[in-house]
Amino acid sequence: MNKFISIVLLFVAMVIALNARAQLDQLKKAAKSLTGDKLSSEEIAQGLKEALTNGISKGSDQVSRLDGYFKNPEIKIPFPPEAKKAEEKLRQIGMGSEVDKFVLALNRAAEDAAKEAKPIFVAAIKSMTIQDAAGILKGKPDAATQYLKRTTSPALKEKFKPVVQNSLNKVNATKYYKDLINTYNKIPLVQKMNPDLDDYATDKAIEGLFVMIAKEEKNIRSNPVARTSELLKKVFGNQ
Repeated sequence: MNKFISIVLLFVAMVIALNARAQLDQLKKAAKSLTGDKLSSEEIAQGLKEALTNGISKGSDQVSRLDGYFKNPEIKIPFPPEAKKAEEKLRQIGMGSEVDKFVLALNRAAEDAAKEAKPIFVAAIKSMTIQDAAGILKGKPDAATQYLKRTTSPALKEKFKPVVQNSLNKVNATKYYKDLINTYNKIPLVQKMNPDLDDYATDKAIEGLFVMIAKEEKNIRSNPVARTSELLKKVFGNQ
């Protein structure tokens, strides 16, 4: 009889223990559903910086290839808009092939300069604070790119302009443009133009880079396959 009672008590104790364990597991699940898997501020910042670095690497690699600018309608650099009248007039007097040669050289310069852009952008990313990163995480698909563009453009232009100038000279784009504008300036009754090309080419080259970086950022945010590290999966998977 005592043995039977002992067995019954042991069984009751086991049932109570199992029920307690089940209740504890339920509480843990409930707590997790309420709080989520919390990411530290450092993880958020690191994840965003990694995403931007990946976007910059892919974006600059794409545009620095042959025809990376020239055959991409999103970022192809046209004849300077402020010189549109000059372009039209030059085509009218039979210099269309020379204009086309210049546009090709202009885009070749941007492709060449883009090879040097990656370390400049990566260095700029390091200035992003934890607070900045936390605010960007829940932003628009290009929020990090826009932050980078807003906070680094002046410094980027200062550093990038000599690179573009060198590339323009390397492919003779500066010479082609000066020759074209000087020819245009000799046409009677036209308003004279300044053949300076550097600022325009620099701005358009940087603008094209940001277009491609934004596309890569959007891809990482929306496409799980593009999250190539555990940190990226953790940061962007919790949005």
